[in-house]
Amino acid sequence: MDLTNLKPAEGSVKARKRIGRGQGSGRGGTSTRGHKGAKSRSGYSQKIGFEGGQMPLYRRLPKGGFKNINRVEYLALNLDVLQNLHDSKGISTFEPEIFKANGLAGKNDLVKILGRGKLTAKIEVKANAFSAAAIKAIEDAGGVATKI
Repeated sequence: MDLTNLKPAEGSVKARKRIGRGQGSGRGGTSTRGHKGAKSRSGYSQKIGFEGGQMPLYRRLPKGGFKNINRVEYLALNLDVLQNLHDSKGISTFEPEIFKANGLAGKNDLVKILGRGKLTAKIEVKANAFSAAAIKAIEDAGGVATKI
């Protein structure tokens, strides 16, 4: 046995279509691209959603919904999160810098305090917004909720 006898395993290699190799090959001339039209040219690439000139589906369907350009997006923090921070780190005054330092809020986040959870600690909270339930819970526990 030598290198001239080596062949790939049966069925592992498929015969490739050799196009553009002359008329005698049966795939010469137009190289299986047909006559004229965009697909016969080099450099052709169809845009995603192109439907042959018909109005594409994404343009036929109506736009839905409403985007309020004046929407204010708040990062929600619940009372149970504040209670856990108070219990674990002894923090009693909460303000945006404290939230950022503890990884609860980003640099430009507006913080809204929501009323989920039980608050037993007397804490002072400064935030951009509060829910009514959060204000009630903070004041019932003897704390202060200040909107900044």
